[in-house]
Amino acid sequence: MVMWSRRLRKHAGTLRLGVCRKLAMAREQCSGRSFSSSACSQDLGIHEDVKDYYGKRLKKTEDLVLNVCVTPAKALPKYLRDALTAVHEDVSSRYYGCGLVVPECLENCWILDLGSGSGRDCYMLSKLVGEKGHVTGIDMTDEQVQVAAKFIDYHTQKFGFSQPNVDFLQGYIEKLGDVGLKDNSFDIIISNCVINLSPDKKAVLKEAYRVLKDGGEMYFSDVYADCELPDTIRTHKVLWGECLGGALWWKDLFKLAKEVGFSTPRLATAHRIPVTNKELQDLVGDYKFVSATYRLFKIPASCPREKCSVTYNGSIRGFKEKLEFDVNYTFNGGEAVTADEEMAAVLKSSRFADAFAVKPVGKMAPGSTEYPPTKSKETIVDPFKLTEGPEVTGAPSCGRTSSVQGKGCC
Repeated sequence: MVMWSRRLRKHAGTLRLGVCRKLAMAREQCSGRSFSSSACSQDLGIHEDVKDYYGKRLKKTEDLVLNVCVTPAKALPKYLRDALTAVHEDVSSRYYGCGLVVPECLENCWILDLGSGSGRDCYMLSKLVGEKGHVTGIDMTDEQVQVAAKFIDYHTQKFGFSQPNVDFLQGYIEKLGDVGLKDNSFDIIISNCVINLSPDKKAVLKEAYRVLKDGGEMYFSDVYADCELPDTIRTHKVLWGECLGGALWWKDLFKLAKEVGFSTPRLATAHRIPVTNKELQDLVGDYKFVSATYRLFKIPASCPREKCSVTYNGSIRGFKEKLEFDVNYTFNGGEAVTADEEMAAVLKSSRFADAFAVKPVGKMAPGSTEYPPTKSKETIVDPFKLTEGPEVTGAPSCGRTSSVQGKGCC
């Protein structure tokens, strides 16, 4: 393995290009199944390995070999800091995520957390959706589900609710029907550094699409590679458990999302992941990784796709002045912005509809100057382009304290 990595570094450009081409050809031979499915990757017992890693080997955040969530994040709004602070310490100490997956406009929503682990994100979200909302967490690791369920009564009382608004299920994120989750059941699906652990990413996205309501959103943080990864990396148990071995080439996310029916993935955040462990550095070689958050929407087929002028009214909690929707769209309160056909459809059909005034550009009066024209700009979809520059090293670990202060990744 060490010899392989040295040769890789010596001939990085040529070798990596060759690997990508070979793996792309292999993917085409999988008869329509996702390249990362268990059928195409020779079922390596990935589920059992992951359950063992997260259920028995890891007991707290500090047990991770690689801290994939070490990059700085922007300061959190007070209402998010308060929600994180309210989560029980025993829950937060077993947190293994790679980002903060909290979209906006959550009141009264029904949310599903894929790979909910010890329940940190679920409890934080249960406070934000309020007593009329609901949060369901699903995880395949018995030990994690037991930890999460243990604190339901604690958080119900902590938040002042008359009854619990959160529950936890033991099951597989590729088979949500097996635990009774029905079609069109959720407003939002989140996932925090979990999909990369699945041997069948396409099945995960298909199930997510099925259980989302029309206009629903999948808002998730995950780890991505800058190229197709070779079997040397993909079959290494520690690299897989540490969220690198199963990382998708970021371009494959766009391919899978289109096949399933989701909107084009919209990049919200991205941070480079430095591999600081020397042994794993030798295995990884010149391959690079990022933690990135994307937004996918289930746009109803009946929703018109037309360029529109959209004006944000500032009504979303915590975002009165402006709403940074993704890296390409920031909506300032009261300011008209020309949105592309898909973005306009997202705003019209989703939970954001009441927060925007939307008018088709084609229906404006000739010569009208009421709305500004779209400014010519490059649309960023590549998470590595957003993170150009030196990797961040020596940042604080992703424990509860750094999360609350807004100094860690979360």
